[in-house]
Amino acid sequence: MIDNYLKETCMLDYSNPAIQELIQKKKWKKLDEFERIKGIYNFVRDDILFGYNEDDAICASKVLFDGYGQCNTKGTLFMALLRACQIPCRIHGFTIDKRLQKGAMTGLVYWSAPPNIFHSWVEIYFENQWIELEGFILDKTYLKKLQNQFPNCKGAFCGYGVAVKDFRNPTIDFNRNSTYIQSEGITQDFGVYDCPDDLLKEHHQQMSRLKGFAYRYIGRHFMNRNVKRVRQKMKSKRMIVVAVSSIVLLLLYSLYFKMKQIQVLLIKI
Repeated sequence: MIDNYLKETCMLDYSNPAIQELIQKKKWKKLDEFERIKGIYNFVRDDILFGYNEDDAICASKVLFDGYGQCNTKGTLFMALLRACQIPCRIHGFTIDKRLQKGAMTGLVYWSAPPNIFHSWVEIYFENQWIELEGFILDKTYLKKLQNQFPNCKGAFCGYGVAVKDFRNPTIDFNRNSTYIQSEGITQDFGVYDCPDDLLKEHHQQMSRLKGFAYRYIGRHFMNRNVKRVRQKMKSKRMIVVAVSSIVLLLLYSLYFKMKQIQVLLIKI
C-alpha cells in the first residue's frame, strides 16, 4: 500500500537529471527522516517563490526550472522530491474561494475568474500518521512583506494568496505538525489521491478554452506582476528612506560648513 505513495509518475518525474542533481547537492538522503522532510519542505517553500505557472498539470522538473509556483505546482515538485527521498506522500484536492486570490488577481482578471479556484495540499505519511502540509505555498519573504503591507491586521486575513485565522502567526513551519496558509478559503473537498496525475484526471480548474488561453498568455502575467509588486514594495520604501536620509545628511553637512564659514568671518571681524 505504501509503495503507491512512492511511485514515480509523469508529473512526479523525480528521475529527471535536474531533480536528481538537486537532491545530491542538498544531501537530503543522508539526513534522518524528520530532517529530510524539513529540508525539502523549506526548500520548496522558500527557494521556489510564490507565483503562477502556465498550467496546473506541468511536471515537477518544469516547476523546478520555472523557479516559482502556486499550491498545485509547488505541491507537485514537493511530492516528487519527497518520493525521490523515500517519503510516502499523497495529494488532497479542493476548491477555494476566489476572494483568497484578490490582490494577486485584480481588475478584469479577478472579475472574469471562476468563483471557485482549484486547490490542493500534500499529505505525508510520517511516524505512523498522515500530516497535512499546505504552508509551503508562500515563501517567507513574500509573506513577510505582505504582513508589513498590512500592519494593522492582527486576526484573520483573506487575499493575496492567503486565508488564515491568524495573519501575524500562520502555521507555516514544519515541526512534525500540519501546516496551513490557504485552508480558511476552502469551499469544496475532493478527497485524497495517490498522485496529481490521478487527481487532475477527475478534477481540474473549470474554465472555457478562451479563458484558459487568456489565463496562460495574459492573466497569469498580470498576477505575477502583482506578486512582484508586493515583493518590491518594501524595497521601494527602503530606497526612499535611504534617499531621504542621504538628503538630510547632505543638508546637515552643508549647514555645518556654512556655520563654520560664518564663524570664521565673525572671528576676523
